[in-house]
Amino acid sequence: MSTQNQYAREDIGSHNSFFSTSRTTLETAFYGNNVKKISDLKEAYDLAAASPGTIITDMPIYEPEKIGLNPDAKVLLFNDGETTGRFAAGRRILGEKGVNEKEYTAKLREAVYHTRYRTLYHAQVCIGLDKDFIVRANLLIPEGHENILYNWMLNFQYFNDAYQKMFEQSKALNETDIIILSDPDWTHSQHPNGLSFFDSEHNCAAILGMRYFGEHKKGTLTLAWGIANRNGYVSCHGGLKKYFLNNDEQYVMGVFGLSGSGKSTITHAKHDHKYDITIIHDDAYIISTENGSSVALEPSYFDKTQDYPLTEPANKYLITVQNCGACLDENGKCVLVTEDIRNGNGRAIKSKLWADNRVDKLNEPINSVVWIMKDPVLPPVVKVNNATLAAVMGATLATKRTSAEKLLKDVDENALVMEPYANPFRTYPLKEDYDKFKILFEQRNVECYILNTGHFMDKKIPKELTLGIIEQIVEKKALFSTWGRFSDMQILNIEGFVPDMGDQEYVMSLEKSMKERIQFLYSRRGMNGGRDVLPPETLDVLVKALNEIEPFIRTNMKQAI
Repeated sequence: MSTQNQYAREDIGSHNSFFSTSRTTLETAFYGNNVKKISDLKEAYDLAAASPGTIITDMPIYEPEKIGLNPDAKVLLFNDGETTGRFAAGRRILGEKGVNEKEYTAKLREAVYHTRYRTLYHAQVCIGLDKDFIVRANLLIPEGHENILYNWMLNFQYFNDAYQKMFEQSKALNETDIIILSDPDWTHSQHPNGLSFFDSEHNCAAILGMRYFGEHKKGTLTLAWGIANRNGYVSCHGGLKKYFLNNDEQYVMGVFGLSGSGKSTITHAKHDHKYDITIIHDDAYIISTENGSSVALEPSYFDKTQDYPLTEPANKYLITVQNCGACLDENGKCVLVTEDIRNGNGRAIKSKLWADNRVDKLNEPINSVVWIMKDPVLPPVVKVNNATLAAVMGATLATKRTSAEKLLKDVDENALVMEPYANPFRTYPLKEDYDKFKILFEQRNVECYILNTGHFMDKKIPKELTLGIIEQIVEKKALFSTWGRFSDMQILNIEGFVPDMGDQEYVMSLEKSMKERIQFLYSRRGMNGGRDVLPPETLDVLVKALNEIEPFIRTNMKQAI
């Protein structure tokens, strides 16, 4: 078994690194006499359907028996209040500067104590869908929050006979089970918007004062990605797909981007059926640095409902929905009101059956990594030909915030931000991701591309153009050419989207963007006690690129004079 939850008596104690104050505090709560173990999805469905405020729609679940539900199961809708997105500012990671275990475990003890008068549900799932990587995870959550429990068991893989057998035959890891305590009703004057506390080294977390299901999904993945990182995998927040080409060749592409960047659209795109396509997932997977193979971490899809009107065929595969409206159709049936009419960031869990071309593992090594950005100085596609620069551009992935996040009042939602490797859920030093991606580029000869899915200056880049570019890359027909004086980056000459290096405004904006990347990496020295500092080579390669822009600035300024 890959992770363990039982110990020889002589191994129980402070001498065993598996134990910590945080983990022991949280794990102990699982054994209280007020805890009820949830056996399967059918029981979780019944609890959620009966939970006050749940809307049992008249929309049947497609082939429910295949995902472990009864034949008459319906799509359940449950809505939160003001908050309909993740609250990143509430995360506290043990090991980061200013996070004191003594202070936070005192809060954890109080949180556990105040659950004693309530029934707690204990659910168990696996993260990772292959015997090469499958870890056990446990959630403890109070009565009254059955929909979070049910969604959690749907989003991940509950232990049926097949997955129990897979787990028993899995590759052994020197790791404990993941354990998570959640109390959405918790309040604390120092954490008015909630607290998500992680002791990643010991695979445990507490999610307190937060109702939004996405906190539980990403909180669980946070710990699973930490385990993967310690065991030779690249932890990936993105999508992965394999193209079968006419000449019997295959091409595997991984796309990395935050919510709203287009990663799900790109991952699920069928390209007018030009190719046979297999996908592994659109949000969470891992890549082996040893052989380049990939494993999906989740079976289902947590998708936005904004772009899916009620009659959209994809809604056939809905299982649960969060933060959407409801109304009656012409036949008096209760149905959904999607398209974010009620609020932003409406969400749904879609069945694994949505993607008929889905697999849980790809043995074929990855061919390319694509950083999806929304930096207006970038043309629609850039090819990066230097392994260090390729890893650095991922570390300075530039994008914009979306409705999937709850922001503090003084945060500009339109500002360009850097989110390394599109993964705001990292609990380990940034260098560990940098090193692993560099291994892919340098030792495994993986190609690197940047796709801008936002605007090039003030001109929107259409989705159809992006998908066409991907087709050229996959078919090896993309003819990249020189971009200014950059020695390590090339572009496609696409009409209407060719950078004008004679335009002073554009070149100055390009310079500003590169300087912001340099400043971002430099700023890591003073954050979290320098935990996310990258090697000097990362700044060197960006300074080199900046110096390759400056001749155009001087030329343009002379012409202006």
